Amino acid sequence: MTSPNTPLPTDRARLLAQLAEPRQYDLAVIGGGATGLGVALDAAARGFSVVLVESHDFAKGTSSRATKLVHGGVRYLAQGNISLVREALHERTTLLGNAPHLAQPLPFVMPSYRFWETPFYGLGLKAYDLLAGRAGLGTTEFLGREGTLRLLPTVRRDGLQGGVKYWDGQFDDARLALALARTAALRGALLVNYCPARELIHENGKVVGLRCEDTETGTPYTIRARCVVNATGVWVDGLRSQDAEALGRPARPIVAPSQGVHIVVDREFLPSDHAMMVPKTADGRVLFAVPWLGKVILGTTDSPRQDLEREPRPFKEEADFILSESARYLTRAPSAADVRSIWVGLRPLVRPPDDEGGNTKSISREHTVLASPSGLVTVTGGKWTTYRAMAEDVLQKCFDAGLLPARAGGATQRLPVVGAPNGPVRHGMDEAQGPHSYGSEAVFLDNVPGAQHWLAPGLSEAMVRFAARHEYARTVEDMLARRSRMLFLDAAQALRLAPQVAAILQEELGTDPGLAAFEALAAQYHTVPA
Repeated sequence: MTSPNTPLPTDRARLLAQLAEPRQYDLAVIGGGATGLGVALDAAARGFSVVLVESHDFAKGTSSRATKLVHGGVRYLAQGNISLVREALHERTTLLGNAPHLAQPLPFVMPSYRFWETPFYGLGLKAYDLLAGRAGLGTTEFLGREGTLRLLPTVRRDGLQGGVKYWDGQFDDARLALALARTAALRGALLVNYCPARELIHENGKVVGLRCEDTETGTPYTIRARCVVNATGVWVDGLRSQDAEALGRPARPIVAPSQGVHIVVDREFLPSDHAMMVPKTADGRVLFAVPWLGKVILGTTDSPRQDLEREPRPFKEEADFILSESARYLTRAPSAADVRSIWVGLRPLVRPPDDEGGNTKSISREHTVLASPSGLVTVTGGKWTTYRAMAEDVLQKCFDAGLLPARAGGATQRLPVVGAPNGPVRHGMDEAQGPHSYGSEAVFLDNVPGAQHWLAPGLSEAMVRFAARHEYARTVEDMLARRSRMLFLDAAQALRLAPQVAAILQEELGTDPGLAAFEALAAQYHTVPA
């Protein structure tokens, strides 16, 4: 077995000194979510010089707030979107292979309460298997009543006819994003968080770079690049408008934001390593109950939203919907008092030409890549599972537009991310976080001060110091929301630990770790709208 790479330091002074160097990059990426990080990694893996700037923390927005599923999209199959499902199934296998410590197969059970549901949905899921082909993770099985109860012991028994078992995947979205960033850095990319792009630089009608600013000091930086990619998710229209204004032409918005709410409860509500999927709830939406990192995620909703808040709050009707629908399928109904955390993600759905801002459930989850007359390349839409394919499409657009010289693709098809172990993975994604979450890098934690000082189960002082030294962490939120997922799993516990984490970060970084801001955020994540 080969030894893992020694973790690169993420000393901010060194990163900013590199950013200040006068040079021209091949590619500048704006946005440090799944898509932007995927583009940076792919470009760096092909040998291009790459810089990426992110206005907040990596995966701060949509990319840390997914339903945690690596999936082909059963409901997209029902919509007849075969091409999207086929691509996602292929990418699902690639992702699980490149990050086995952060993304793993997950069996689902779809309980049936009407006589026709098992054969009807079962045949559809058999088609899902056929589309997956060699990329399949397991065979769909038809279950009787007892088999369903064995796998989902707390599912409602009254009227239960049987069920269908099928396979998809699940992952830790924020830690995967961080692994993509660190893998890109190993390939020579420069990535800087908390450094928003303030404006694009145009010369002779072409985008030639951008101006950004370190939010901690207010220091401005100028980046010049042959190609600039706008990968800012639901916020892409802001840069597109700025680009269009510089050229004296209008830019039609291309994003129709959709809001998805998730509720986290204790494992006792679904004490199983199988997830539950209800294909059609009272209003036609899908309901998931997913075991994840020692808890259970219930969700999700799909509601149009016009504002683009960084920390959107759930609507009361969304929380009520998830709790009431869960009560229809679980023997013990979760109440607002049982909620450990509630969080919201905004999805950047691509707006169809005739969209009037209505129902977002019917909008395609496919991505789009555009090149403006100035050469600004914009990517939005899509989903986490297909981030790698999206990155390849972005680079192909850069080649087609003559912004970069073409180089062969496939560089990330079999490119393990930082921490990917060479041997078998012994811990499932349903288990609580701990040193195993670091994969092959767990060995390095032993050499960091505080390795035996546990702040809480699964979180040591060494992990906080490691995040500050090697994982770009700058704030308490960075640590407890995305390096550790505690805020998303148990907001009250995160709130209790915040002062200790803040003290360690203050010692490591010498800057304000944002304790007060995190305490306010944790209170929000712990509050179910009434």
